[in-house]
Amino acid sequence: MARYDAVLFDVDGTLIHSSPGILATMEYTFRQMGIDPAGVDLTRYLGPPLRRSFGEHFSDEAMVEKMVDIYRTRYAEDGCHRCQVFDGVRPMLEQLKRAGIRLYTATSKPTVVVTPILEEQGLAQYFDFIGGASEDKSVDTKTAVMRLVLARPELQGARVLMVGDRSDDMKGAADCGVPAAAVMYGYGSEQELAPFAPALMAKDCQQLADYILND
Repeated sequence: MARYDAVLFDVDGTLIHSSPGILATMEYTFRQMGIDPAGVDLTRYLGPPLRRSFGEHFSDEAMVEKMVDIYRTRYAEDGCHRCQVFDGVRPMLEQLKRAGIRLYTATSKPTVVVTPILEEQGLAQYFDFIGGASEDKSVDTKTAVMRLVLARPELQGARVLMVGDRSDDMKGAADCGVPAAAVMYGYGSEQELAPFAPALMAKDCQQLADYILND
């Protein structure tokens, strides 16, 4: 018997190696705003919501929204096409799907942004529902995205696992009262993730699949 009925997956750093496109778009955005990206640790922004990241540089909400607009326009033109699926992700999703596990995404990317990426990469077909942030502030944190997905009728009473690679994923799971598994091939470090005491720190996709499927 499987350990869980459903799994919520983060996307960037968990399913898709998207850092080349994100970092290039971040660099472009900062330059457009007159900020030298050479003085900014852009890797810190692999995962967290855009508004929170840009809010570290501007307190003016209008400036933050301008950065978000610049980023999203550029990312749609270029960055979103610089992605590739991590090794083992497709076989893992196929294995889980064959076992009857319900699969969902819970990503800080807006749904309208992540859906075409998953379709382009051939992953959309595996998911019962693609959960993501809104383009406005109404659903703009990992916790808010997870709550949106977990509110779906078919998940009431289900045994659910959140899978991600950053502290936002672990915190979102804790906020929502569900266990989390951390993938160590993504963008987060053991130092970042271990304090959240994830149920599993998976070195690869097969180890993650084995954990989900074997109670």
